[in-house]
Amino acid sequence: MKIVFAGTPEFAAQAMRAIEQAGHQIVLALTQPDRRAGRGMHLQASPVKIFAQEKNIPVLQPESLKQNHADPQKRTAAQEAYQCLSGIDFDAMVVVAYGLILPQDILDLAARNGRHGCFNIHASLLPRWRGAAPIQRAIESGDANTGVSIMQMDAGLDTGDMVLVEELEIDLDETSATLHDRLSKLGAKLIVSTLTQLASGKSLSPTPQSNLGVSYAEKILKAEAEIDWSLDVQQIDARIRAFNPFPGATSSL
Repeated sequence: MKIVFAGTPEFAAQAMRAIEQAGHQIVLALTQPDRRAGRGMHLQASPVKIFAQEKNIPVLQPESLKQNHADPQKRTAAQEAYQCLSGIDFDAMVVVAYGLILPQDILDLAARNGRHGCFNIHASLLPRWRGAAPIQRAIESGDANTGVSIMQMDAGLDTGDMVLVEELEIDLDETSATLHDRLSKLGAKLIVSTLTQLASGKSLSPTPQSNLGVSYAEKILKAEAEIDWSLDVQQIDARIRAFNPFPGATSSL
């Protein structure tokens, strides 16, 4: 199958590698613009861009996909991205930790002309932990289990129908770093399974998400690094593990 891939961090790059290794053709990669990072604050490409360049996959890096954006520069970039997507042949779009919201016109484009639409790899058992930081919030909250959900995307925030779900147990000494690595492997496996099923002509059986048990994983802030010693020991332990490696845990004496 011909795939448009949208993602940014290593979690996304692992899925991208698995899709390519499974024999699917990634015809275009969308990723966040290069960011300044490191001691010298040099511009650094995302893991998705690095892999795309290794495989000679075209890359687009718009700051927004909203064609009506108030900023003229971002609006122009979004319009150019839409025109590019309109002009290429693809079967489905895969979105993993991209960092930009896909507007309805992009979702409609991915479902046009018999295409299969947009699929998202989300690192939680939806509807629990919709949002930006599902891995960290699951550990912080003391959840016994988490997992990966393959979701058919709609315009809401992680509200689409479920295509494939697999559960993982959270170890007692789990950190966000170790759980991230386990979930990224699982997500790569499940998205390949989904695409292989579509490529073989088999139809999917999407299941609407439950309206019960909905929770939101807010973005992790650096201010959360300070340990609150008024919490009980289990809560402190969970927060230290949840914020490893970012933003870390700190205290003053």
